[in-house]
Amino acid sequence: MAKETAIVLNNGSIDSAVTSALAAQKFRPVFLNVEAPSANPLTRRKMAYTDQSAHFRPFREHTLTLALPALPNDITSTDPRAIEPSTQGLQRLTPLIGLAVHLASAYSSAAIYVGLRVGTRVDDLARATEYFQIWDEMLQMTLGRPDLRVVAPLLELELWQVVDLGFQTNAPLDHTWSCVDEHGDPCNACRGCRSRDAAFMQAAKPDPLKAPRNV
Repeated sequence: MAKETAIVLNNGSIDSAVTSALAAQKFRPVFLNVEAPSANPLTRRKMAYTDQSAHFRPFREHTLTLALPALPNDITSTDPRAIEPSTQGLQRLTPLIGLAVHLASAYSSAAIYVGLRVGTRVDDLARATEYFQIWDEMLQMTLGRPDLRVVAPLLELELWQVVDLGFQTNAPLDHTWSCVDEHGDPCNACRGCRSRDAAFMQAAKPDPLKAPRNV
């Protein structure tokens, strides 16, 4: 008997790779990638998503364009799913879950997987937990699907824990991108690079993007 499907939001990040690996353990994933209308298909983040898709071989893959206006003080607005643990992050996530719900209805999916991560900050965690509970209630009322859930398996984790979990689940961490510069090698200076370096160091794992290349 074939597994049920699950819609998986994926944007080529570490969180996306690990979330996809967890979803694939139970379901046939259907990938949803959302990008800005002007997105360059040759960026490293887009290439990371394409490589992750090739790795997981999802049942279906959908790439949609969505123009989202920048939110006040939103430094990650160029990537609508580089989710931050804040109210702004939840605002940015809402239309994406709406798209995922549409796909979930079309595929009769059992779950929607989201790589949102807020860590152990009490206020942020409480807000995000309530946010997903409200989504579940809405799905039951509007779709009559009490079995359909929005799942955020990384919600309480820090990035180093996600890296460790990625090694446990054989997630393709070599096909992920964290740098704000998407057109060359990692800059090793931006917030994304610094967070990535710290996470792999704290997890005591080698970053596959920095593995020596054969010449």
